[in-house]
Amino acid sequence: MSDRTDLLGFDLEGLAAWCEGLGEKRFRAVQLLQWIHQRGESDFDAMSDLARSLRAKLAVHARVGSLPVLSRHASADGTVKWLFDVGGGDAVETVFIPEDDRGTLCVSSQAGCAVGCRFCSTGHQGFSRNLTTAEIVYQLWHAQRELTAGRPDARGVTNVVMMGMGEPLQNMGALVPALRLMLDDRAYGLSRRRVTVSTSGVVPMIDRLAAECPVALAVSLHAPDDALRDHLVPLNRKYPIAELLDACRRYVPHAPRDFVTLEYCMLDGVNDSAEQAHELAGLLRGRLPCKINLIPFNPFPASGLTRSPRSRVEAFADILMRAGFVTTIRKTRGDDIDAACGQLAGDVQDRTRAHERLAAAREMPIRGPLPGRRAGDPASAFDARTPPAKGCA
Repeated sequence: MSDRTDLLGFDLEGLAAWCEGLGEKRFRAVQLLQWIHQRGESDFDAMSDLARSLRAKLAVHARVGSLPVLSRHASADGTVKWLFDVGGGDAVETVFIPEDDRGTLCVSSQAGCAVGCRFCSTGHQGFSRNLTTAEIVYQLWHAQRELTAGRPDARGVTNVVMMGMGEPLQNMGALVPALRLMLDDRAYGLSRRRVTVSTSGVVPMIDRLAAECPVALAVSLHAPDDALRDHLVPLNRKYPIAELLDACRRYVPHAPRDFVTLEYCMLDGVNDSAEQAHELAGLLRGRLPCKINLIPFNPFPASGLTRSPRSRVEAFADILMRAGFVTTIRKTRGDDIDAACGQLAGDVQDRTRAHERLAAAREMPIRGPLPGRRAGDPASAFDARTPPAKGCA
């Protein structure tokens, strides 16, 4: 079985080239795409309009990949979380969030993450490897198939957010074909406005995404200045905020909407003061068309961080809205099954010694008070010796 080619790994052009290698015409690729992705079929014998000779070739040379489901949990609010075994001791999580007007699937792109954000459980687990296109697409294929099984009128997945485990823009080779499949009318037919890639700020790949497959873009900002963001999102040391915002501005003309979403996880005593809200507004004013999404932090054992009080989140949002920015507060979903934003963990065979790196980072002194923390204040939740939080944002 492992010697067979997994057809979930091909967008239309790739599948057409593969079919030509079997001596088949391009239209066979279109038929296969529709059978596999629109109908959720994995049995080649059931693909009745394919020539028997082609079905015989497919039985020998191809498969529609299957990742074992290690666990499936359903939240009281309807959120569903799957844990998929991707082999080699690695497992990744995928989350479906049903709402009145949509069904959003949060998809993973890597087993682990090498970025190492201080509040991120995936980063705390370290990094094992990139997922293949087939492994990325399988998460959508499986969810859509399960959610609509026996219910042809069921909504299923209407939106995809690449906000699961991993940094999508550090896996561009696999990500772009997966995005093209999501957008292809002969596969999932999702609008570019309904597919979002979230990044911690890999600046060169933002430009590449704009050139190759522009979809909605969300950027994990989390701080209004480089000093604090260096601590929260270590990638900022390579691509500081000014470079990141410039890349976002270059992206806007290619985006399906005329703005970029900025994600901001609200951490008690760390990045949630009124002064920091005003600083954020000043940073963005006139610089970038954007929508700001405030994310209540979802704590977990030993994170060392706590959620900002609701009153402070609302006050932060009010300052931004008064400054003219469209600002939303994300509703927490699936936290009872650890499926909320910031809680995806999976299981990763770390190849990056993340625990050692993060332990060393915790021992590094922070010089002077952080923004939003006055000299002489008691140590806040964010301290140099505080363990990193769990989750990906």
